[in-house]
Amino acid sequence: MNNSPGNTARLLGAGLRALLVLTVICGVLYPLAVTGIAQALFHDEANGSEIKDKSGQVVGSSLIGQTYDLPKNDPNDGEEAARPDLKWFQPRPSNGLGDNSVNTRYTLILSGATNRSADNGAVGGACTKDAEEGTLCAQVLAAREAVIADNSTADHRVEPRDVPADAVTSSASGLDPHISPAYAALQVRRVAERNKLDVDQVGKLVADHTAGRTLGFMGEPRVNVLELNTALKALAEN
Repeated sequence: MNNSPGNTARLLGAGLRALLVLTVICGVLYPLAVTGIAQALFHDEANGSEIKDKSGQVVGSSLIGQTYDLPKNDPNDGEEAARPDLKWFQPRPSNGLGDNSVNTRYTLILSGATNRSADNGAVGGACTKDAEEGTLCAQVLAAREAVIADNSTADHRVEPRDVPADAVTSSASGLDPHISPAYAALQVRRVAERNKLDVDQVGKLVADHTAGRTLGFMGEPRVNVLELNTALKALAEN
């Protein structure tokens, strides 16, 4: 093996040239090419599937759910959870959502499911009022009572059988941006009343923002809550 200074210098030079060429190709040209293709062909997706209000301000992403809660007056008042702001359509329950987004506040907290089985807290194979506090059954029953109380109006009472599953259970990620058309429809009267809008107007808003099954057969019909609330805000301000 030739270990002369000249040969070593040539090897070092070749290595440095290879490093320079690969840096330009892999660190500059390739990222620029991929970014350019993404921006040209998938502009919205490449930029986070942003949703903008009528003023052009970004209010969030259509891929990540957000909460619509009333601000707490005192963070030390001992209240365990913020109360929902009932003038907005509410998303699925979750501990992993950020703040109300038809504004500039948006903080992603965490993502994850409860990991509790469907019969967690069940008594005799069914979820009853005797379910132990903190179990999934107790949480679902409490959520159902809250949905009934929040969405019943002076001239319409929500019945327990009217509450769909997604109104009382979170998704696997806890960040599902969609609700079912049934849950959106259940909230129409309350939202119309709180915003002093006609029920038919709000119902049409839901219908206009209801997406069908992907490719006509995959998944279920769904309503994107952020898109719906952004449209609701524009309607209420007219």
